[in-house]
Amino acid sequence: MNSATDKRVALLVATLASFLAPFMISSVNIALPSIGIEFAIDAVLLSWVTASYLLATAMFLVPFGRIADIYGRKRIFSYGILIYTVSCLLLAISPSAVTLISLRFLEGIGSAMILGTGIAILTSVFPIGERGKALGINVTAVYLGLSLGPFLGGFLTQHLGWRSIFFVNVPLGLTIIFFVFWKLKGEWAEAKGEKFDFTGSTIYSFVLIAVMYGLSLLPAMSGAWLILIGVLGILAFVKWETRVESPVLNIGVFRNSRVFAFSNLAALINYSATFAVGFLLSLYLQYIKGLTPQSAGLILVSQPVIQAVFSPFAGWLSDRIEPRIVASMGMALTTIGLFLLTLLNEKTTLEFIVSSLILLGLGFALFSSPNTNAVMSSVEKKFYGVASAILGTMRLTGQTLSIGIAMLIFAIYIGRVQITPEYYQPFLISVEVAFIIFAILCLIGIFASLVRGKVR
Repeated sequence: MNSATDKRVALLVATLASFLAPFMISSVNIALPSIGIEFAIDAVLLSWVTASYLLATAMFLVPFGRIADIYGRKRIFSYGILIYTVSCLLLAISPSAVTLISLRFLEGIGSAMILGTGIAILTSVFPIGERGKALGINVTAVYLGLSLGPFLGGFLTQHLGWRSIFFVNVPLGLTIIFFVFWKLKGEWAEAKGEKFDFTGSTIYSFVLIAVMYGLSLLPAMSGAWLILIGVLGILAFVKWETRVESPVLNIGVFRNSRVFAFSNLAALINYSATFAVGFLLSLYLQYIKGLTPQSAGLILVSQPVIQAVFSPFAGWLSDRIEPRIVASMGMALTTIGLFLLTLLNEKTTLEFIVSSLILLGLGFALFSSPNTNAVMSSVEKKFYGVASAILGTMRLTGQTLSIGIAMLIFAIYIGRVQITPEYYQPFLISVEVAFIIFAILCLIGIFASLVRGKVR
């Protein structure tokens, strides 16, 4: 599959799919206060509406990336789109909070199948000289999803109710299904015939569940025990993966490439420090500032719009300058943006919030495309699926941890109650503490980004 037409079809399919997941995440964030009111759920349970989706995606990304390398990336991508589209339809008619959270988990499995294969298909089709530009376009789609999510999510929630957000995703899913089945030619399975590591995949999934559920239970002792089990599980997982013949996660890829290892660590830190920004500000703007979902969405759009505009430029730049330099500059700008958000209180102006978000958007753009380029350019062709899935896992594990940190802070400062006016003061303290932790994390991330070494 080398013709210009085939490349365009692959880029279109991967780009549309890359739009879906971030659009879903950012639009649902805006709808959270409305969902909380309809089902009368506390702050911690409300966090699980986002966390269950992220957890499922993070759990299954690496296993499905590996399965795609063995059985075909297009095949797994196709099944993922189908699961995602059906779950969106079911989510739109959820009768309870428990059903909603369970279906979000199913939606996350579909999302894992899409995200674990989309970038790998692109990397298979585009040669090194053109790859940065293609990945830049792909990242732009991610940021367009993030941009339109708050705006459309706010508009839909205000005028048609939060369920309409899930309905809107159905025709988009069907469009991608059409292109995949009738227009996307070829198949990619560079690890065909190799075995799938079921034991490693199971350990890996349980590790993520233990850590995430443990975070939500803190400060209770049972939460601490679960996190400890998760940490021990990580050690068991690494030991197993170094001994098994066909590992789900090739630990050697980390050992053999400093660039690969530190680029992934930088991604993990970056997303751990930044993902909950949209989640926290959505609640802050609607609870403290009294904005409608639509108005809150318009404010939050300022960050991803900047990301969408500057990502292709950052991708292009990383084809010409060492990716670590561009990405580290992005991480530094993000740190400054997060430190500014620690100053939030009930009197903070909307102009200050928008300015901080613009700075974050620029930082994200300069970090994401170059970092992706560094990861994918540091491995052999047969590891593209796994490398893509590992990077996606770092992103989603980081996002899951980010929400986990927010949940933990809510549990400590607010408790398991609905966020009503009498709890606004502890809510504001929670937001300040969260941004202090995130800014310090991102500061550490600058050093992880700088020490990665050279790609070229």
